[in-house]
Amino acid sequence: MGIFSFIKEAGEKLFGSKPATTDAAADNLLAVTSILNYITKMNLRADGLALEADMTQGKVTVAGQAADQATREKIVLCCGNTNGVQEVIDNMTVQQAAQESQWHTVVKGDTLWAIAEKAYGKGKGAEYNRIFEANRPMLAHPDKIYPGQVLRIPPLA
Repeated sequence: MGIFSFIKEAGEKLFGSKPATTDAAADNLLAVTSILNYITKMNLRADGLALEADMTQGKVTVAGQAADQATREKIVLCCGNTNGVQEVIDNMTVQQAAQESQWHTVVKGDTLWAIAEKAYGKGKGAEYNRIFEANRPMLAHPDKIYPGQVLRIPPLA
């Protein structure tokens, strides 16, 4: 997939936005552990899943083999939609290849309906549920999105 940019100040507050200690290695370990726990909590799995973090740069590298493209993308989103992370380097592979999703960074005033109309075309707002389902379990409710959050926008067909 490559390198993905995220908004460093947005996302799940798994370990805070500032280093927990003055020890960069300890902060990186805390970030890796916290993100891996979050991925596990979201019931996402990949063979050989491995993370590296450089929190002084706000970077996370993820590797492993996911069963499918959707799982791969959700793992990348779990890494990137974390407060303190601004870049995810995706070195993952998939067992079952499929078309990649588009990505959308939520801005103030966005709704899933409006995002669906922008991504799929005017009159396609009712496809918002496709976007909601594509981002579960990270999204618990279609109205609970926030500025700076990055969402998967799956292809229509």
